[in-house]
Amino acid sequence: MSQHKEVKLVTTHQLLAMKQRGEKISMLTAYDFSMATILDGAGLDVLLVGDSASNVMAGHETTLPITLDQMIYHASSVIRGVKRAFVVVDLPFGSYQGNSSEALRSAIRIMKESGAHGIKLEGGAEIKESITRILTAGIPVMGHLGLTPQSIYKFGTYSVRAKEDAEAQKLIEDAKLLQELGCFALVLEKIPSTLAKRVTEELTIPVIGIGAGPDVDGQVLVVHDMLGINKEFKPRFLRRYADLHEIMSEAVRHYVQDVKSRDFPTQQEAY
Repeated sequence: MSQHKEVKLVTTHQLLAMKQRGEKISMLTAYDFSMATILDGAGLDVLLVGDSASNVMAGHETTLPITLDQMIYHASSVIRGVKRAFVVVDLPFGSYQGNSSEALRSAIRIMKESGAHGIKLEGGAEIKESITRILTAGIPVMGHLGLTPQSIYKFGTYSVRAKEDAEAQKLIEDAKLLQELGCFALVLEKIPSTLAKRVTEELTIPVIGIGAGPDVDGQVLVVHDMLGINKEFKPRFLRRYADLHEIMSEAVRHYVQDVKSRDFPTQQEAY
């Protein structure tokens, strides 16, 4: 019997215990009820209602345009499909940076209006006050360092972060700070695997990687990328587990053909 079956409801405590016993944590993004039901039923530990919804659900080029109201809508939809997984929601760009009171208001709205289990913020020392403020309200916070897509215009590129010593050192310091502040877990995105390994070993909280190599405590991918619904996005760290783009396209082409040829519906499919 696999260990995840024994966990009836995944909590921050369970995730910490998984790190301690060396069990890897599985995490994917989710944005709607139907997908969340499938992912939760398949045994995922954590579902991230990512601001990547801005890209894959709304068609924006970056994660910046998505609003707090839209994130709450997606989170509420996901929560209704979940029985076991821990659901984390991204605080969207502009809802927490530079103003800890606004950060707290945003986090409270997500928790109250969606029923989510925790929130995720991008950044280290620069958002220290916001994290502290949210944690004092009893809201679990997941950190996010490395490539932080909400800062894309600052970076100017989606390339690997923290390759230089100074940036790597800041990342290590930020990771330790996030743990000290009370974050329950940390996402590391697109950084060298040796650095990710070091951070994982030096922290007691779980570290989830995306493009951060195999030595972290768990992995996260965007579900549309992993299922092959998206064709354009092909980073090295992505493994495609299906080609749903082709399967779905073929099904729709078949449907169009059957409607045009009057093959659908048949008398058996009519009332």
